[in-house]
Formats: sequence, structure tokens, C-alpha cells
Amino acid sequence: MSSFLRPADAEEPPLTLLPDQAVYRPVSSHLAIAPPVSVVIPAMNEAENLPYVFKTLPDWIHEVILVDGNSTDDTVQVARDLWPDVTVVPQRGKGKGDALISGFAACTGEIIVMIDADGSADGGEIVSYVSALVSGADFAKGSRFANGGGTDDMTPVRKLGNRVLTAVVNTKFGARYTDLCYGYNAFWRHCLDEIALDCAGFEVETLMNIRVVKAGLRVQEIPSHEYNRIHGVSNLRAVRDGLRVLRVILSERSSRRNRAARPALITGNVR
Repeated sequence: MSSFLRPADAEEPPLTLLPDQAVYRPVSSHLAIAPPVSVVIPAMNEAENLPYVFKTLPDWIHEVILVDGNSTDDTVQVARDLWPDVTVVPQRGKGKGDALISGFAACTGEIIVMIDADGSADGGEIVSYVSALVSGADFAKGSRFANGGGTDDMTPVRKLGNRVLTAVVNTKFGARYTDLCYGYNAFWRHCLDEIALDCAGFEVETLMNIRVVKAGLRVQEIPSHEYNRIHGVSNLRAVRDGLRVLRVILSERSSRRNRAARPALITGNVR
């Protein structure tokens, strides 16, 4: 509602159009954005899952970057059939971290969203992540344990491990995360210059979460629901990858902070 009232006989002001109005993309009934959004999907032998993943992606995104981890099935062809303008980046190294770094380098959008290719994440949630970023956050971090989030895919052992590792990061780095090891995130492209990713495996998600806090970036947690993988078997190994995450935490704790940290979380959830 307007903060002032105009007299009934007041002259109507001239209509002013937004600059470059044509580049604004309608995101929802109450939000339109100018920044182009890139979605990065690391995939290896996910041909059966990609139809479910691509079906949930909003049509207003700028580009899809599929990083192919040397798939032996029809992953690349399926992606091209589903999204003809998809950019396919062949992965030269190994591991999820290596795939994401390769995908980020290929992005041309100002906002980058990272999402898994196994069908466990709902692309329809991207609007919440983007809303948080255009509202002032630097990094929008998905959380299965924030109010409104959930998971169908975590075993009791993985839940316990995630809870312990989250508590360690919160204690050591002054964060207030509710979920540490989750790969559904979005951020402004400029954040890459401040977090300088340099790891190859599943620990990349933890490394990102730690370095955004150390860099003093503004973080908004986004409630997210994780579904079961639709087809295939995950490469995640709870004990092996948990130890890799712990090593990253200890290594980052011994390194110098980039700059004075702001509060780790912006209060309130963007819906």
C-alpha cells in the first residue's frame, strides 16, 4: 500500500518504464528479476533420472550447464533432448567437487544454482533461492532441517554424522547452520572469487559453507525437501566421505580468516 494519498483531482504522473525492461524475467506472480540464472548439474550415468530433474526446472532460467563425468549411458543425449540449449561440459577430473568447479567456470549467469542429477531435489524450489539472493543474501544455502525442510533419503547414521559435523562447524567458525552436507545451493557469481574452491570430492559442499562464513558473506538458509534417488545407486559413502569432511573442517580451522565475518545467517526464511 502507498505511504501517501494523492488528492482526487491531482494530475497523473507520466508513466515511467524500467530501464532495459525486456531483460526482466517473470519468476512468480510477484517477482521479476534481471540477473540471468545458471543451473549447474553434475551427472554421471544419470540418463534415467534427468527427465525428472529437467521437468522441475523453471522455464525462466538463463542456462543449464550439465557436467558429464564420463558417462557410459545416454546422459548427454537425454540432456540435449530435454533441454536443446543445454551446455555440456566434459569433466576431465573425478569427483563432485571437480565437476562443480568445471561447471561454475562455464556459467555466464550472474546467479548460479547447483543441483543434483539423481532426482532428489525439486527444481521448483529455485525460486526461493533466487528470491533470497535478490533480497540481499550473497549465498542461499539449502537446509533439510530448517523449518519447512525435510528428507526422505538420509539413514540414521548419516543424520547423526551430519548433525555432529554441523555442530563442529557452528562452534569453530561462528556459523548457525542447521544442515551442513547438502548440495542444493545458490549464490552470486562474484562469491567464487572469495571462496576459491580447490577440492575434488563430496566435501566441496562443506568447504563452500565454511568459506562463505570466513569471507563474511551474507548467508540465507532455504528450507528444502530431499527426496529419494529415483534410479541407480549413490556414490556417497558415509564413513569415507564423513572423514573427508572432517579433514576439511580441521584444515580450514587452521587457516586464516579472509576478513571479519558478518552474522552467518540472515534471520527469517524466504518462501
